[in-house]
Amino acid sequence: MSLALLFPGQGSQVVGMGRELAASDPTAANVFREADEILGFSLSGLAWEGPLEVLTETRHAQPAILTHSVAVFRVVQDRLGPVSLAAGHSLGEFSAHVAAGTLSFADALQAVRLRGELMFESGQARPGTMAAVLGMDDEALEALCEGVSSEGSVCVPANFNSGGQVVISGDVDAVGRAMEAASGAGAKRVIALNVSGAFHSPLMETAQDGLRSHLASLSFGDPAFPVVSNVTARPVSDGAVARDLLVDQLTSPVRWAQSVATMVEHGVERFLELGPGNVLCGLNRRNARGTECLSLADPTDIEKLAG
Repeated sequence: MSLALLFPGQGSQVVGMGRELAASDPTAANVFREADEILGFSLSGLAWEGPLEVLTETRHAQPAILTHSVAVFRVVQDRLGPVSLAAGHSLGEFSAHVAAGTLSFADALQAVRLRGELMFESGQARPGTMAAVLGMDDEALEALCEGVSSEGSVCVPANFNSGGQVVISGDVDAVGRAMEAASGAGAKRVIALNVSGAFHSPLMETAQDGLRSHLASLSFGDPAFPVVSNVTARPVSDGAVARDLLVDQLTSPVRWAQSVATMVEHGVERFLELGPGNVLCGLNRRNARGTECLSLADPTDIEKLAG
């Protein structure tokens, strides 16, 4: 059975994430211990005890989610058999590349810590926001965003999560105009998101510059199995290409629905979501209808995998 791995992105963090897994499995405990040593502070304590408002800060949430995802992968990897493809939602693409061996856990952890800091700083320098738009055609929403944008105030689609579920991103006033226009154009719901910046939009260009410089200093190998890029929704088998796409990703939309469709087209018959939450398996109810998807976060989930 052709298997694909999915790795969650920011927003999946929750206080207590990975605690039961680390308590029950020394492999997982070692991953959290390694993260604490690499970062120089107790990421494990923050992930397991909170407080939530500190864990949710971009600079903390990103390394915490990556660490939990890698811990789950290392616990289950010997039971998986051949992996055909992998993909990660935004931050999760780094987790996917760690699983594929494209870059080391230590390098990825430091990179996403910096990525989170750079994204936050970009949001402070040019304040932006995001909103979820439900029940509207993708092309119509793209045209709407273009229509409300001007030279100094932009709104763009940021996450194509599933058919009829798109997140928009940009300057506060432009996103506000887009929300109002979408409501008037027949969107079922328009929901403002509590974020620290306009992620996956041109407002992240300064973060992109800093991340490019840092990733250029890291060693990227070719992945052991292809990782589907958020930017292109196509499989990537070249480490140098993966490096460039991880930079481009900051200002490009996450083409998640298309990425999952690509994996289905390549014959994937089973998905495993590795890390906190079950958002990606939830999206698969639309993106890969009828295809098995199992979320693995704690020991109970992993027992189901073994069964």
